[in-house]
Formats: sequence, C-alpha cells, structure tokens
Amino acid sequence: MTAVRQDAWSPDDDLILAEVTLRHIREGSTQLAAFEEVGQRIARTSAACGFRWNSFVRKRYDEAIGMAKQQRQKRNYLKKQGLASSLANTITERLPEEETDSSKSELVTADSLSMEAVIRYLRQWKNSIQELTRQVRVLEKELREKDEQLAELREVNNRLSKEVSEVQTDYRVVNDDYKALIKIMDRARRLAFLAEEPEEEKTRFKMDANGNLERIE
Repeated sequence: MTAVRQDAWSPDDDLILAEVTLRHIREGSTQLAAFEEVGQRIARTSAACGFRWNSFVRKRYDEAIGMAKQQRQKRNYLKKQGLASSLANTITERLPEEETDSSKSELVTADSLSMEAVIRYLRQWKNSIQELTRQVRVLEKELREKDEQLAELREVNNRLSKEVSEVQTDYRVVNDDYKALIKIMDRARRLAFLAEEPEEEKTRFKMDANGNLERIE
C-alpha cells in the first residue's frame, strides 16, 4: 500500500511527476496510470499526484505536453501504417497468379493499396470459400453413399454367413446319415455272408459203387 506523505513537494518530486506523466502521454496511456506509477515511486497517493499535476506542474510543461501528444499521434499513425502494410502483403500473396505477374514491377504498399484491390481480394476469398463449401458438400454426399454401400454389404455378409451356417448344419446331418447308412449296409453284408455259410455246411454227399463220395445237389 502506498504511504501517505504530509510533507511538501520537492523539485525532484515534481520532475518525476512530469517525466512519468509525459511518457504515458507519448505512449498513449492514461494520466491515471501515470499518477499511480508516480505515487509508488515517491510514496504518495495517486490522488495527490493528480492534484499536484493539475494545479501546478502541468502549467510549467505546456509545450512538452504538446510535443508528447504529437509524438503519440505519430506513434499511432505508424502503428496503423504497419497494420495496413501487413494487410497489403497478405492481399498480394493471395491475389491470383495472373494479377501478381502483371504487377511484379509495382510494390504494393499501404499508400498504393486501393479499394479496388481490397474488393478484388475479398471477392476472391469469397469464391474460395464457396469452392471449399462445394467440395465439402460433395465429400459429404460421397461419404453418405459409402455408408449406404457399407450397410448393404454388411447385410449381404450377414445373410451369407447365415446360409453358410445352415449349409454346414445340413452337411453334418447328411454326413451322419451317410455314415449310419454305410454301417447298416456293412452289417447287412456281414449277415448275408453268415447266412450263406450254413447252406454250404448242410451240403449232403453219398458214396457211389466205387467207394467215392458224390455231392447231392
């Protein structure tokens, strides 16, 4: 907190007040900010500094105040010129190639920057935005079509997967039936073979006059 002094203002205090206030005027700052800075440096309140400036010090620095204001105006002008130059450079970089080629010999500065060039630049920028918007819409349409195709392919894939599953189930059933049929046929063949053997065993023979065995059909 700034201390409050009750003693009189010294010439050094007045000089500090004048220097700081003039600097703030040149830099485009406010006098209130200047009074606060001075108050911190010489341990006085900003209100006391403002009162001292308006009642005594200001009258002694009228000419210096005028010069400070001129310097502030020049400073602001140069700052605006810098912004204008930056805009001019940006427009020059963004102008179409055929326009920049025809004006290579002319340096575009803040003074030579015309309203027509600004309008031309803004129109070109508008056309670029419109073209980008059109491209975005085309891409969005293609994306929707791809999503629809993907959904259709997924549906086909699900249907084919279901059919494959059904075919595999049918194949297992047929294969099991085929194996069962093979077993039945093999069993029938063995039974038929066993049924033929007793017939052969029951074949009868008789002895002829010479003592030889003869099969009886």
